[in-house]
Amino acid sequence: MITTTRFVPRHFHTSPVSTTPHLVAAVCLALIAFWIPGVAVLAADQASPPRPNIICILADDLGSGDLSCLNPKSAWQTPHLDRLASEGLVCTDAHSTSGVCTPSRYALLTGRYSWRGPLKKGVLDGYEPPLIEPGRLTVAELLRQHGYTTAVFGKWHLGVGWDRSGPQPEDIDFTRPFHGGPLAHGFERFFGIAASLDMPPYVWLAQDRAASVPTGHVQSSRAPRLWRAGPISDDFKMEEVQTRLVDEAAAYVEQRAQARDGRPFFLYLPLAAPHTPLLPTAAFEGSTRTTLYGDFVAQVDADIGRLLDALDRTGLADDTLVIVTADNGFAPAAGLAELEPFHHDPSGGRRGYKSDLYEGGHRVPFIVRWPGHVPAGSRTSALVSQADLLATCAELVGATLPEDAGEDSISFLPLLGPEAPAAPVRDSIIHHSSEGRFAIRQGRWKLLAWPGSGGWSSPTSHPSNWLDVPAVDLSTLPPFQLYDLEADPAELTNLAAEHPDVVARLGRLLRAQVDAGRSTPGNPQPVEFSGWPQVKWRTDFPSPP
Repeated sequence: MITTTRFVPRHFHTSPVSTTPHLVAAVCLALIAFWIPGVAVLAADQASPPRPNIICILADDLGSGDLSCLNPKSAWQTPHLDRLASEGLVCTDAHSTSGVCTPSRYALLTGRYSWRGPLKKGVLDGYEPPLIEPGRLTVAELLRQHGYTTAVFGKWHLGVGWDRSGPQPEDIDFTRPFHGGPLAHGFERFFGIAASLDMPPYVWLAQDRAASVPTGHVQSSRAPRLWRAGPISDDFKMEEVQTRLVDEAAAYVEQRAQARDGRPFFLYLPLAAPHTPLLPTAAFEGSTRTTLYGDFVAQVDADIGRLLDALDRTGLADDTLVIVTADNGFAPAAGLAELEPFHHDPSGGRRGYKSDLYEGGHRVPFIVRWPGHVPAGSRTSALVSQADLLATCAELVGATLPEDAGEDSISFLPLLGPEAPAAPVRDSIIHHSSEGRFAIRQGRWKLLAWPGSGGWSSPTSHPSNWLDVPAVDLSTLPPFQLYDLEADPAELTNLAAEHPDVVARLGRLLRAQVDAGRSTPGNPQPVEFSGWPQVKWRTDFPSPP
């Protein structure tokens, strides 16, 4: 079992470049330096081993307790994810950067916390403009510059620049191409949907335009088959979306196996499930004998298995690094009360759910398989952020990130070798909620700079329709929460009053990382604090003189 040493508090720490055998085998032995605008590039000698294909699968609203390999008490089995875990590395302390999906997706692709940009809380809908700034380096663009071919099939949910025909959200000319989508950020191929499957417009997107013009209008539907009213095209069937996306991804793997052009590929597969609407196909409905949500998770597991089978069938499995994770924790809209009779805890014993600062909001599954490099059946308790993908890919291809890219990304490549690194790869991480509230974790300690959950769980002044909790006057609660996650993983006992020194230390660290415009070493980046009420806590932690 891979373990890590206890975290040693320090500011803005990152580990040195790994020199373990797995990196020597993956990164060039002979390098020729040249320059591509925006990133320093190192090119491999032709005799060097080929770089791996990379597949990143991002499930939608999948709780860490929903995988049987992570939750022995799970009410259903996930054999394909269990197989992946047995063949690779399970990161048990991995986190999305937010309790909701749009900001998590932004950070996954850019290596930067989304709240450093204009999105201070909440998520986008299917009509909103692009969130990723023009020219910002993404994982796809980095890898494309290093010889990879890149594709995304799935839920984008980072905004697109529709050609608008009027002031209302639905005033869109669907015959015109949009801008600022995946093709503008390093992807060469795109097929998918604009936002969540319960958000209009309900049209397939192909490359930089709608695949067809919506001619119908669907009325809203209640949970568990939950969706909002909006325009829909004739060829868009909600119950077919999950299957279609995986079909497209598997076909892409087949195409790359046949291409024989020497180019590795980066495939990003952001699934639309098990997010609402809960629409398992007939083959899976009733299969777990639990709830529609359980059946939908079973379908997600099987669909991931279909993609793994495509790698095996084409002979690409040994040359492909596969990552499976989720954009945030379990969503109560999927039917929390309905799961109780089956004693299934989708948060795996952690407090909270999607939206929250508590662990259930952002502690997510994170499995990495890379045959011949990642030891099979290994586990690590090292702290990992989804924002770390950019720096990891940069180290993998031998690139140096520019100052204004990946400001919150730290390579986890050292964790993928046969031995744990001597020092922590990541020292701290910032958590963010649907309301835009902040928390910071360092070692065993976690500080919430807010008296409530920051989301839909109790205590909150804005409870979710999907949780039977009362509204709470947060002014009656202590302003900060401090939890010892080693002694209290369920975050039940607030120790802020008992450890004011830890509160002060973590509060200063949180402020330092917010104020610097980055949490990694490098020159400070611009920060705009006006009109940002969620950072009022900064005044409680003055900067050192």
